[in-house]
Amino acid sequence: MDVKNKVAIVTGASSGIGLATAKLLSQKGAKVVLAARSKELLEKISKDLPDSLAILTDMTKISDIKRMVAQAKKHYGRIDILVNNAGQGYDAPVEKIDVETFRRIIDLNVIGPLVAMQEVIPIMRKQGGGAIVNISSGLALMYMADMGAYSASKRALVGLSLTAREELKKDGIAVSVMYPFITLTDFEKNTIKATPGEEWIPEENGRFKPDSAEYVAEKIVEAIETGKAEVLAHEWMGKMGGGDE
Repeated sequence: MDVKNKVAIVTGASSGIGLATAKLLSQKGAKVVLAARSKELLEKISKDLPDSLAILTDMTKISDIKRMVAQAKKHYGRIDILVNNAGQGYDAPVEKIDVETFRRIIDLNVIGPLVAMQEVIPIMRKQGGGAIVNISSGLALMYMADMGAYSASKRALVGLSLTAREELKKDGIAVSVMYPFITLTDFEKNTIKATPGEEWIPEENGRFKPDSAEYVAEKIVEAIETGKAEVLAHEWMGKMGGGDE
């Protein structure tokens, strides 16, 4: 899909990967709907992006999501692209996963994107097509200590996404999954931790070189433009596991 003159919703658009994606889509001529919980940040960003629309949205609240999509449709008359980017990490050993915290993570990382998809699919179908990109994580392809809850939420999102892709092919709606890896954003700072400790800093990780949010945004736009089922931040990620054979 050529994104020029298309209407694109980006969730979690106030910072990090979401902000970089919104900026890149705008640079390519798209009309961007900025959805996030920070009103001041959204309004400030919207002033710098031509023909953009800021909508205060809590992606854990179904009513907020429905209202956001309805407002976007009313304002622009159509919706061509949905980027489900909003999400949060949760680090805890399986033995210590707090069920209520896990439910909140599922609400944000899985249920929120699902509801957004359900709201835009009928609109896209009526228009004759569209593109949906759900942002998963490289951790959905790996098994790493303390990452079980977050990984599970992102694996669930992959399952929903690729199933929807099969269901919606006949409608001209391409559903894709993008897998970021270590990225220089505030994601780690905002991650919920079962055991408070030192913050893990991407710049100090010696094994992998972290990506910029702008690089990940390019991969997200690649998914929109090509309609590929899955786009990895790095091809070697698909070969990683981390568990015993």
